[in-house]
Amino acid sequence: MDGDLAQALKSEARRVGFDMAGVVPATPARRLDAYLAWIEAGRHGSMGYMARPNRVERRLDPSLILPGVQSIVCVGLGYATLALPEAVAADPARGRIANYAWAADYHDVMTPRLEALADWLAARVAGPVANRVYVDTGAILERDHAEAAGLGFTGKNTMLIGPRRGSWFFLGELLTTAALTPDVPAARQPSCGSCRRCLDACPTGAFPVPYVLDARRCISYLTIERKGWIPRALRPLMGNWIYGCDICQDVCPFNRFAPPSLEPAFWAASIEAMAPPLEDLLALDREAFAARYAHGPIRRLGWERFLRNVCVAAGNWGNEQALHGLVRLLATDAPLVRGHAAWALGRVGVTETTAARAGAAKAAMQNALAGETDERVREELQGALAGRG
Repeated sequence: MDGDLAQALKSEARRVGFDMAGVVPATPARRLDAYLAWIEAGRHGSMGYMARPNRVERRLDPSLILPGVQSIVCVGLGYATLALPEAVAADPARGRIANYAWAADYHDVMTPRLEALADWLAARVAGPVANRVYVDTGAILERDHAEAAGLGFTGKNTMLIGPRRGSWFFLGELLTTAALTPDVPAARQPSCGSCRRCLDACPTGAFPVPYVLDARRCISYLTIERKGWIPRALRPLMGNWIYGCDICQDVCPFNRFAPPSLEPAFWAASIEAMAPPLEDLLALDREAFAARYAHGPIRRLGWERFLRNVCVAAGNWGNEQALHGLVRLLATDAPLVRGHAAWALGRVGVTETTAARAGAAKAAMQNALAGETDERVREELQGALAGRG
């Protein structure tokens, strides 16, 4: 194995724009058994791709991803920027977006850099070399590999935490057939100790025990990965989050040390990009959504799921200012949006709504129910009219 090449590669990783880099052998992740138990318990929810046999096989044997693979280069890129002002974050009239989605799509930023790093390596290895790069897409347990590479330790919220960097960073991997000298993790890693702020702060109780996430209750999963209806019991617990969630990271003491990102693509252009007014979002049609989020990760969610999330946040806001937008959405062609709009209308606070507007909203729901053919939407309308929000 070539130690000098590994060191030069890590230096090159920093030169092309990564903040951290480490090398591990291309062997199965150390906590693979925990992952398999997590899948067996169904805690991956509807993310069936995580449990597909061919994906599990690749995690057991990385050579199924890249024949002859010998090394995995793990890289990290920080995305910590300005903190959202507390008054804005706590404003129920605004929809909160996770920090990582405030600006550019990290896949678009990191993938070209990893490809450049792969080209650099290929040019310096004697003989043929094969490489493959991943940014949050491969069938590998990237946090475990990154921990072995020295990029941090696993926290009780399952995030990878750098002692002097916190958890605000993205991960990427370069799999290579080149034999690189692996990094040796420190004999003693930092840990969360007795701290359990992340566990106690989660409003949906997504951590049944430390170091285990039940994705089915995680706000990030509910707003991004879940494709269908959000369970009614969880909707009131989601607050004003409309894309992802940062709560377990916001409360983590290690994130006090996170240095601001030097990557301008990750800095939000305005407060509205971080926490846009819900009234504005309720007015978005498909074309306006596509134009507004053309260059960030939110575009992959699609209009229907995004408006589903906005409706839930509007229901938790419970203000009459949301009535017009929610009533308008009762007429959309997407059952998922109609149903969540109905639920939100049922949640609008009577004490903050004039009798005339409340009556108009009720009439709109009754009219919608009369013509509704989707059984799930009918259930939502009937529940809203009966006050079962």
